[in-house]
Amino acid sequence: MARKKIYGAGFKAKVALAAIKEADPVSQLASRFGVHATQIHTWKRQALDGLESLFAGPGKGRAGREAEPEVAELYEQIGRLKMELEWLKKKVAQGD
Repeated sequence: MARKKIYGAGFKAKVALAAIKEADPVSQLASRFGVHATQIHTWKRQALDGLESLFAGPGKGRAGREAEPEVAELYEQIGRLKMELEWLKKKVAQGD
């Protein structure tokens, strides 16, 4: 049974960029990087399809989608801290 090799995003980007440059034939890239030519074509297609999202407006594209949960969590934390501050202000005022 063949083992499936998992490649990192950096390696995939490096191979896809080399394929996009078309300085060498895909068969040569396949032997240089130790990856099947079909896989190189797939990564090249994914890279080219994803380029548009890099230049999308603010809040759009991949970077915007990844930041949304973090932003929501930060707003939630701000709300909790505001509530805690108001509670502390009341306690201090009651103590006087």
